[in-house]
Amino acid sequence: MYHAAVLTVSDRSFRGERPDTGGPLVAEVLRNAGYDVVRTAIVPDEQPLIEEALRAMADSGGVHLLVTTGGTGFAPGDVTPEATVAVCGRLAPGIPEAMRCASLRITPRAMLSRAQAGIRGQTLIVNLPGSPKAAQENLEAVLPALAHGLEMLSGRPADCAGLSRRG
Repeated sequence: MYHAAVLTVSDRSFRGERPDTGGPLVAEVLRNAGYDVVRTAIVPDEQPLIEEALRAMADSGGVHLLVTTGGTGFAPGDVTPEATVAVCGRLAPGIPEAMRCASLRITPRAMLSRAQAGIRGQTLIVNLPGSPKAAQENLEAVLPALAHGLEMLSGRPADCAGLSRRG
């Protein structure tokens, strides 16, 4: 079983002005997929604080998948992608590409997502939109492949031919 953490990036939720609905929904989707959600947190839309939270969660040694929600749009305060790139040693561009592709089937606004995904140590970090509906849709689009990525990241032997659409 893989351990996951969820980081909500929202000024209003951090200040208690709006309940965090995206983070708990993402945590529920992960639990339903068999992940053990070991940590959740909320931070404001401030790049140094986002970076600090990402480092702390990833470097704890107990988190395989760290999912963020919020801060991936065009607003001046949307800096989650920049924070993610700053803390990751390697990027995983196929993950956000797949999320945008799946979301474009639902809304043309999906192309406006600046989400990133990358690897810090033994942790995969994936950015999701702040909208609970969009966060769920994006996560569900890539969830089937994430376990394989985590298996490869752990160094255990991985069956790279195991998932195919050609049946």
